[in-house]
Amino acid sequence: MPYVNSSIAGDVAIVTGAASGIGQAIAIALAEAGAKVGCADLSSSDSAETLARITEVGGVGVAIDWDVTVPEDATRAVAEVEAAYGPLSLAVNSAGIANAGPATALSLAQWQRMYDVNATGVFLACQAEGRAMLGHGRGAIVNIASMSGSIANRGLTQIHYNSAKAAVIHLTKSLAVEWIAGGVRVNSISPGYTWTPMNKRPEVAEQTKEFAASTPIGRLAEPVEIAGPALFLLSPAASFVTGVDLLVDGGFCCW
Repeated sequence: MPYVNSSIAGDVAIVTGAASGIGQAIAIALAEAGAKVGCADLSSSDSAETLARITEVGGVGVAIDWDVTVPEDATRAVAEVEAAYGPLSLAVNSAGIANAGPATALSLAQWQRMYDVNATGVFLACQAEGRAMLGHGRGAIVNIASMSGSIANRGLTQIHYNSAKAAVIHLTKSLAVEWIAGGVRVNSISPGYTWTPMNKRPEVAEQTKEFAASTPIGRLAEPVEIAGPALFLLSPAASFVTGVDLLVDGGFCCW
């Protein structure tokens, strides 16, 4: 028995937003570490690349259709993963959208869509995952928030995104204290600027240079650099950690 147990081998996990970016990196990392992973995204076909990479690292995964704005999808997705692999014990809620616009011109539809996906979607996912885990008496959930939930980004007009991510952070803390007696830990990660598909678009090439220059570490994160902290929070090595929002921002919030 290791002095510090960080193994998740044999655990059953589900990851939303697993088709690309941070969600994909975490799904692959979980599988490589020995977990059986349900890779959830809007369409199961979207996760084909993720499943191929999971196979390359010797892992096991299954694609799941899941629109995080639909309550019934959450219940069904968890049931599908459990039917495939057994009791759910790990979950990462990474599905999200991003866009910008000045507050004075922001439409209600744009505001509502952001909250439907980035805040309500996380709640619905946690609710379905938590019901399963509390029934089994154990589990760990990581929600992907953003440093934008703690700061207002210089030069970006995204009040709807920032406030929705702040909601994720406090949702996480609230669920953590509500569910810990049932053996379920809930934490969040707030990434800084990361090389996701959103930041690889040609039209934001100059802006990403500014992001790198304003980060003490001098660059954007690679998605896999968010996966490591997620593995820690999900593993037994973090058994005394719940209700934490872990900033993984290359030092950005120090300035």
